[in-house]
Amino acid sequence: MNALINMYAPFFDLHNWETVIESGSDWMIILSLVVMECILSVDNAVVLAAQTQTLPDKVQREKSLFYGLIGAYIFRFIVIGLGVYLINFWLIKALGAVYLFYLAVKFFFFDKKKDSKVEVPKEKPEPKGWRKHIKISAFWQVVISIELMDIVFSIDSVLASLAISENPVIVLIGGMIGILAMRGIAEVIMGFMNKIPELQDMAYFLILFIAIKLFLSIPAIDIHVPNVLFVFVLIGAIIVTLIVHHFNVKKAERAKQK
Repeated sequence: MNALINMYAPFFDLHNWETVIESGSDWMIILSLVVMECILSVDNAVVLAAQTQTLPDKVQREKSLFYGLIGAYIFRFIVIGLGVYLINFWLIKALGAVYLFYLAVKFFFFDKKKDSKVEVPKEKPEPKGWRKHIKISAFWQVVISIELMDIVFSIDSVLASLAISENPVIVLIGGMIGILAMRGIAEVIMGFMNKIPELQDMAYFLILFIAIKLFLSIPAIDIHVPNVLFVFVLIGAIIVTLIVHHFNVKKAERAKQK
């Protein structure tokens, strides 16, 4: 119990908050943490945008991101308090990598094949009794998935932030502003996905790359793929996707003229 009190006491120290808020140098550190959070979370934004695309309308997509935001804030508060113990959670990274790999394989080898077939939709019988109450809707499945991904991707962010500042209040403020900014990036990606369908394929290609990158970073392998490399892969993937989209649009226009 004393250990828990020592971990989280700085969060409830009003003098600590007052000092941080009034200090210009602390806000410079917070700004650097926000920038770092956004850079480290580009891959997270891609995953979130791809996940929310499975929901039927914009309202549900934005709602799922909002619920995910609340969960991300709660989890970030918990893990910053845990601090140095976070490095022992490498198993979360491994499980996250496996899950992302599963998402990519499922999309390319099952979902896309299913979408390519024209099927008459069949009405499913309404579940009865206890099954009706424990069934998880598609919306909550996406929310849970978003929360799990936040847990996985927050590990690097928190460890990097604690290396810059040992004051948990500074790390918490920087992380929360960064998470909010990252959600904005995810919404921008969602908007582009609605206009350019091919971006969904690109997103799942990046998810596959992220899964490999994440798995290689576990202590047993300890190969760290630089975030700069991911940025170059992202830029290359966007260029290829836009070229493919251009040819698909031209192809569709020629088909209409015939």
